[in-house]
Amino acid sequence: MQKKDNFFLQVEDTPFSRKKPLIIAELGTSHNADIIKAKEMICAASQTGADCVKFQIVFADEILHPNTGEVLLPGGRIRLYDRFKALETTVEFYAEIKEFVESKGLLFLCTPFGMKSASLLKGLHPKMVKIASPELNFTGLLEEIAGWGLPVLLSSGVSRLSDIETAVSILKPVSELCLLHCVTSYPAPETDYNLKLLPNLAAIFGVPVGVSDHSADPELVPALAVSMEAAVIEKHFCLSRTDPGLDDPIALPPKEFSQMVRAVRRAAETGTEETLSFYRKERGDDLVRQILGSGVKELASSEKANYRLTNRSIHALRDIQKGEILKKDDYAILRTEKILRPGLDPCWEKAIEGRTAKNFIPAGEGIRFEDV
Repeated sequence: MQKKDNFFLQVEDTPFSRKKPLIIAELGTSHNADIIKAKEMICAASQTGADCVKFQIVFADEILHPNTGEVLLPGGRIRLYDRFKALETTVEFYAEIKEFVESKGLLFLCTPFGMKSASLLKGLHPKMVKIASPELNFTGLLEEIAGWGLPVLLSSGVSRLSDIETAVSILKPVSELCLLHCVTSYPAPETDYNLKLLPNLAAIFGVPVGVSDHSADPELVPALAVSMEAAVIEKHFCLSRTDPGLDDPIALPPKEFSQMVRAVRRAAETGTEETLSFYRKERGDDLVRQILGSGVKELASSEKANYRLTNRSIHALRDIQKGEILKKDDYAILRTEKILRPGLDPCWEKAIEGRTAKNFIPAGEGIRFEDV
């Protein structure tokens, strides 16, 4: 029980320490709504040395429209809406997971994707909340979570500096905010990570920083991120890359996750210069230089084409005829998944209620300025 007691003392003080980075095993939905599989994964993550295990509370209707159709994921093309429907489960499922996680001395962390999942999560009394990159511009969700006053991890994949600035300003009421630099590509090239950006983000926003890493290498990005002031490292975890979870093909199995944990702890202990020297010698100066990048906030090459196509926007829930008055139940804040056309940013949600449709708006498609 000593690990559990010490860890939660740390969380009550400050959960984000560069001296002992918080290592998050992202399980997501890889349990496939099977409580036995979830507990098996939690036990395995605990044995790797992870500090925290993270889940996702999924309700299909608050993430995407059924007309999204097939989406290309690491495991191939699937009807993602149908898969999300199959992953929906009960509050009791997550309550049991949380209790089991904490019995292992680990921090329970979860990502909500909308108001329904946020309400469920709030009822579980979490100690911290994670917001995923596509929801960085979901102003209503950010405002809801800001009101909880808990520490928040905010991922910043496929975003510009102005997008981060808006989200950070909304989240000011939280007790502590950590910004997770992220490249939203699966897998993401190590050379896209631009890790020199981390101290710059910390200076610009005055918050701790970390990395949500989607690259394939177990060590390079996590260890070099720690040398660049990362206080949090998050990486997908699986039992086997051949398992059927949505993210399993790009996740780390236990042996490789343990390797990552050792590399992160070593980097935190030895410091910046020794870490950089070690990886320059082991992997080559040119590769390390590319991973460190320029330090300028830019969209990464592997995600640039997805800007505004993976974030949230306002979408029609049904066919809306020209001349109809828009009602609140006619639209929702959803992801396009690079298939449906994007609509107005979520901040316009209340402003379009009561407006007249100037064009026919097909179900699922984004509602644009020219449509209202």
